[in-house]
Amino acid sequence: MFQLLSVRILIPAFLILLTGVSFAGEEAHVLPLYAEPIIEGLPITNSMVMVWLAAAIIIVFSRVATKKMQLVPAGVQNFAEWLVESLYNFLEGILGKDVCKRTFWFFATIFLMILVCNWSGLVPGMGTVGKVYSDGHYVPFLRGANADLNMTAGMAFTFALLWIYWSVQENGIKGFLAHIFAPKGKFGGFMKIFMIFIFFAVGLLEVVSIAMRPIALSFRLYGNIFAGENILESMMHAVPPYLAWLPPMPFYFLEVLVGFIQALVFMLLTAVFLKLMCDHGDDHDEEHAH
Repeated sequence: MFQLLSVRILIPAFLILLTGVSFAGEEAHVLPLYAEPIIEGLPITNSMVMVWLAAAIIIVFSRVATKKMQLVPAGVQNFAEWLVESLYNFLEGILGKDVCKRTFWFFATIFLMILVCNWSGLVPGMGTVGKVYSDGHYVPFLRGANADLNMTAGMAFTFALLWIYWSVQENGIKGFLAHIFAPKGKFGGFMKIFMIFIFFAVGLLEVVSIAMRPIALSFRLYGNIFAGENILESMMHAVPPYLAWLPPMPFYFLEVLVGFIQALVFMLLTAVFLKLMCDHGDDHDEEHAH
């Protein structure tokens, strides 16, 4: 549950240590539940700007890595190829060769976007450089992208729509419905009628479970990032100003690992959800046996 040390703490911590005054003001500024607009009259929020910056980092990295392609890769190209190949092999082991080939673009993008957004929280100025209005309300120019439910929900519900498309593409409409409602196994007589009823009831529960997946994905990622940032900010304000930098400091380098794990878990869960629907199980085994 810890978004371990966003460096939004580092700048005010050192300023507090040197001057006794917080960059954002003397009061503790708790991260609100929602992203806030940074330009009056325009629907541009501080989390949206963070997403744009993360996207720009990925685009620039891709352009630099592919600018001068070499047969024997070196430098940035070598790192980019290692990253893509590692992700592809990992996802292929979960999804299978055919499904991975069609869906890799989405899962790799989700992983990189979440990872860059999480690690961007370590950049000095995150959450500390902002504007204080006349009523004392403080709005940072940058806010953790995944500390905004709009961002996590957008990724989760986009996956939900693609999951339906890929599942129907792999199984067909009949196979898609049969995968959810049809009895698994061979039955005869009264037992067949009974199992049809049972599996139909189980299928209804599965539909509810499928509908809840994007909601669970959204709140899982959002809850981890949002709660962690608020907890660390509370830690910073729980001690005298000249010691505000000390409590979160041991967690700083662990944030790199946490950011990676959050991205990996989101990608892994979505890949497993798709695998469960596209897995033909015994049918493929029997085909290979013949």
